[in-house]
Amino acid sequence: MAASGFEGFEKRLELHFFGDDPASGLSLSHHGLRLLDSGSLEDVLHAVQCTIVSAVGNQYFDSYVLSESSLFIYPTKIIIKTCGTTQLLKSVRPLIVLARTLGLSLGSCRYTRGSFIFPEAQPFPHTSFKDEVVYLEESLPSSLCFRKASIMHSKVGSHSWHVFTACDATAEMAVRPVPDDLFTIEVCMTELDRAQARKFFQSPGRVGKFTGDSAGRAMTALTGIDQINPAALICDFAFEPCGYSMNGIDGDRYSTIHVTPEDGFSYASYECVGSVYDDLNDVIRVLRKVGQIFRPGTMSVSITCPSADSWTWVARALEPLGLKRRSCNMDEFPEAGTVVFQTFTMTTARRETLDEGIDPHEDVKQLGCAPWY
Repeated sequence: MAASGFEGFEKRLELHFFGDDPASGLSLSHHGLRLLDSGSLEDVLHAVQCTIVSAVGNQYFDSYVLSESSLFIYPTKIIIKTCGTTQLLKSVRPLIVLARTLGLSLGSCRYTRGSFIFPEAQPFPHTSFKDEVVYLEESLPSSLCFRKASIMHSKVGSHSWHVFTACDATAEMAVRPVPDDLFTIEVCMTELDRAQARKFFQSPGRVGKFTGDSAGRAMTALTGIDQINPAALICDFAFEPCGYSMNGIDGDRYSTIHVTPEDGFSYASYECVGSVYDDLNDVIRVLRKVGQIFRPGTMSVSITCPSADSWTWVARALEPLGLKRRSCNMDEFPEAGTVVFQTFTMTTARRETLDEGIDPHEDVKQLGCAPWY
């Protein structure tokens, strides 16, 4: 393990708002939070310590790739996910103020993250989960009275799941973090397969010769990320000399991937939203494809869902890849659904099988990626 490096594990914040006048509430035909101007967004992101590098939107929401992860803005919902040493929670207060200028009030808040690889490098208020919870408690309006903070541990010491939720008991059902038919999947992967991770490097001779957008498109195609959901519109970006981010848009649903490929602290994440009405085989195929692309040594899957019934398929998706489930924990959050947190590790036999016959430079030459040894 490297003594220091870039922190891949993201912090994730999801805020739901509702209109002060329910009779004239915001539907998909209204822009709501999407009316926030670029200057206001930049001010919020400046406080967080990140910037916008690419953007795309459709009739449902706007998607932004950030210098450290992603931002999604719906008419009444904002999701911000940032990595590194960003100060994500410093966005809470300004976002609440900006929403008020649009006639919107905060109805619920959900904050999640994994266990930092380099916790000592995190600035306040991310110095500890206790500090984060105190900061959130002080930032949120008192109307969000249903609150709970929990650390979900696992048998894999490097992977734990931190969750804080707060809900307004009087808010409409539409602003609850987990509608009855939706679930959110958050995947964290460490110890990425070296051959796969190498595809997210640019060779020294080509750094500066490609835009982040063009290099990102090449990485998306080379790795098969574009096949996770072929129907999605992808906004991707490659960083120099290494690293990758992607936001996918498919109707009113988003997906996102972020990769920190450096050896010693390699990390990748995948996140998407699904419905209980989706074909389960499609959901299994998506998660299995993610596992195949990165071949992680350790993988955690957190599902936030209306009930605890939506988790049993995860092992079916990953165990054929040689990822053995090590732990499974569940916790209920008042008015915010159930969180199911599972961890998996690659069996030694399967890792050796994957390594056999792999040309360490296979496919890498196509993109001009630089092996690190």
